[in-house]
Amino acid sequence: MKALKYLFVGFVFGIVLTKSEAVSWYRIYEMFQFQSFHMFGIIMVAILTGIIGIQIIKRKCINDLHGFPIEIQDKEPGSIRFWVGGILFGLGWALVGACPGPIFILLGAGFLPVLLVLFGALFGTFLYGLLKDKLPH
Repeated sequence: MKALKYLFVGFVFGIVLTKSEAVSWYRIYEMFQFQSFHMFGIIMVAILTGIIGIQIIKRKCINDLHGFPIEIQDKEPGSIRFWVGGILFGLGWALVGACPGPIFILLGAGFLPVLLVLFGALFGTFLYGLLKDKLPH
């Protein structure tokens, strides 16, 4: 029954991203060319929603599903790894035209060439898992 809830949320998330055109390669291309505010607006709404949600969790001392308090650790000061990781993520996003979330939405919509993107994302994750102990963290 628990998996059904997650499946439902995934469907809703997919519908919202599709209807907002956040999975559109053209919208992503426009964003990286600074030709449209559309994607930046979606990203800003997501950031604002996250900030509000985190503040509600911190101020109301909300518990998780098991009744334990949610503890949000402070982030360490910015460093080079965040810049390098962000640049690599952005380059991959710009080259492929999709961030990891919409990959499955595009597959569900029947865009089969996205299988190559999915393979690349999984391979990159696997490669990071192999190399993470050797990388500066």
